[in-house]
Amino acid sequence: MRAAVYNLGIPNAISNSVNRLSRTALSLRFAMQLSFVLLVLAIATHAADWSGPEQQLAHKIVAVTGPGAVALTVENRSSLGKRDSEIVQNGLRGTLEGLGLRFVKVEQSAATVSIFLSENPASYVWVAEIRQGAGEATVVMVSAPRPAGATTPHESVPLSLRKISLWTQDDPILDVAVLEENSASTRIAVLDAERVSLYRSQGGKWQQEQTLGIVHARPWPRDLRGRLIPAKDHLLDAYLPGVICRSSTGASLALNCRETDDPWPLVPAGLSGGTFPVFPSAGSSAVAIPPMGGFFAPTRNFFTGALTPGVGKFTTVSKFYSAAFLPREKYLLWLFAAADGRVHMVDGISDQSLKLGWGSDLTSVKTSCGAGWQALATSSGEEMGDSVRAYEFPDRDPVAVSAAVDFPGNGIVTALWTEAKGDTAIVVARNRETGTYEAFRLAVACSQ
Repeated sequence: MRAAVYNLGIPNAISNSVNRLSRTALSLRFAMQLSFVLLVLAIATHAADWSGPEQQLAHKIVAVTGPGAVALTVENRSSLGKRDSEIVQNGLRGTLEGLGLRFVKVEQSAATVSIFLSENPASYVWVAEIRQGAGEATVVMVSAPRPAGATTPHESVPLSLRKISLWTQDDPILDVAVLEENSASTRIAVLDAERVSLYRSQGGKWQQEQTLGIVHARPWPRDLRGRLIPAKDHLLDAYLPGVICRSSTGASLALNCRETDDPWPLVPAGLSGGTFPVFPSAGSSAVAIPPMGGFFAPTRNFFTGALTPGVGKFTTVSKFYSAAFLPREKYLLWLFAAADGRVHMVDGISDQSLKLGWGSDLTSVKTSCGAGWQALATSSGEEMGDSVRAYEFPDRDPVAVSAAVDFPGNGIVTALWTEAKGDTAIVVARNRETGTYEAFRLAVACSQ
């Protein structure tokens, strides 16, 4: 019996198998190398070239500071992702160093440079605020086009607007005033064309306390507008075209109305006459906010443009629907949503107008977020209804700092007023699906 043995493999068969395996390995290696090259090319294709705006902004900064020691901060307030933000920040630092700047601590610096990476609907906007000694801050800025495929500002913007429902009714709401609150509003006043209605929250439901009638001799104009202003020595004042009503101070509450062309207050009571910081993180810079009044046309739905006492040399501006202000070094920048469809920016020396595509309602609020002050402005979505967005003005171009807030039923905004404390706003929208009017409180929240 022969011992069992394994047959030797056929030489040609072994050679062919080895060759097939080698070719397969080479094909896999080539495919992996090709995929890597394509990936690198794809990344390179979509990577934005920030060197242009980096150079522009760096040269503008050094033209102000000159070479030397500066304290530099860079803050991303835009929708740039972390990777792009870091690339831009490193690029700016490198370019500034190449132009002769040395980065040191604040106490060792001859100037402080705060760079904000912001954006507007059309492009990225990079703003540098430069402070040297006790002098007024200098602001320089550049715009950077969005790379192909980049998205417009959305929820990644640094702030958010919170919408809190207050009241809904069938009749048009002109304004709502929160009179008492704890963790939530507990007593409100609602202004419409013929009355002020007082409500108190009990068991989670609003219960009507009292209705105060508004007396007026002349018919109201179309598109009626009105304001409620809580007062210190009495409950409230109501402002309507050609009529001002004041609540009584006695035990029996009533409204005493009179025909008058007295101005409507344009500065919230909680801010009027006070002094407030311009940028809370920028040191002790502060500006006084004096009272300001605007005269409302008694037979129309806008302000005549006459102001008291005025903005610098301007005691009259274009007819406007609404106004807002933003503190600056040593002055207030006033924004007027004018009847000509433009936003007029008045600083006391000049009146500059821009076509921003905003609606007729704007206001401003003082917050602990971002620059400390934001303008709230409406924008018309036509078929999709109106929306409100928060903006900051690093210079004279608005930068969106929040996502847009929409309203139920493709709602159309009919009123937007800052509340008495100055840190929140009341917005009223007409629900186009139900026909009702809904009032909300808008509050700015720091998202980052």
